[in-house]
Amino acid sequence: MRVATFNVNGIRAAQRRGFETWLAERRPDVVALQEVRCPPEQLPSGVFGDHHLAYEPGHIAGRNGVAVLTRTRPAAVRTWDGEVLMRAPGEEHLHTEPSPPGTMARGLSPFASEGRYIEVDIDNTGDAPPLTVASLYLPKGGLPAHLQKPGGREVPDGGARYQRKMRFLASFARQLDRSRKAARAAGREFLLLGDLNIAHTPQDLTNWRSSSRSEGFLPEEREWFSSIVSPRTLVDVVRAQHPDATGPMSWWSWMGGAFDRGVGWRIDYHLATPGLARRAVTTGTDRPASGPERVSDHAAVVVDYAD
Repeated sequence: MRVATFNVNGIRAAQRRGFETWLAERRPDVVALQEVRCPPEQLPSGVFGDHHLAYEPGHIAGRNGVAVLTRTRPAAVRTWDGEVLMRAPGEEHLHTEPSPPGTMARGLSPFASEGRYIEVDIDNTGDAPPLTVASLYLPKGGLPAHLQKPGGREVPDGGARYQRKMRFLASFARQLDRSRKAARAAGREFLLLGDLNIAHTPQDLTNWRSSSRSEGFLPEEREWFSSIVSPRTLVDVVRAQHPDATGPMSWWSWMGGAFDRGVGWRIDYHLATPGLARRAVTTGTDRPASGPERVSDHAAVVVDYAD
């Protein structure tokens, strides 16, 4: 079973840059998408090939939006906003389907309409046990007030973006624990895919020393990440297979020639329950050969799991 997570940075732009070619050549069974950034009525026709689509667009124009693509229609879909767009291959309808109530953890209601989280149940995964797959787009955040300086990349906001991200992290830890335990109770493995906007260790970004006071690599963000992974709960699948490697990176800024210079961050993850993590056969990042071939500022992170 081939599974990918891909922050496409706008599906319409990604289509123009070759998303459909990537999808056809790599032939993943499951794809988690982040930053789809598209109203349902403007989704490009046929862009998802022969996959079923479960899409939570959110209500912020031009931002966010998460989806899961699957070979067969999911057995169930859950999201925080209560409605989800479900389409089979070839369909272009716009009506949404209700999500079951009670799937959002305490503290997440301020984020519910932003298109940040969706999870689906998949039943037929070969000889593997049934699976719950979640797609997450975690807020980028910002710097705490004491690290902000006038004239920086972003206008100082007194730490508001930082504080909002930290509130999300505290609440999402409860969501993650709830979803993982619910999957286990139903006899399912659980897999969190997505753009977490945190580099966990110095191996997960190129210039970690100069980035030690940057959002996405703050000590408290990394501490939170450490709290959600362990050999008994969720395993960072790519890192487990590449324990001593730097990277593989999954994001490079469009600016400053970062891609050509190899200056990147690993912020896109497969976090799997231990039984599923042990089934990982090959892992990697689909880093294109050159800058002009990039579909997004992120690269897809692809893992093959044995049936």
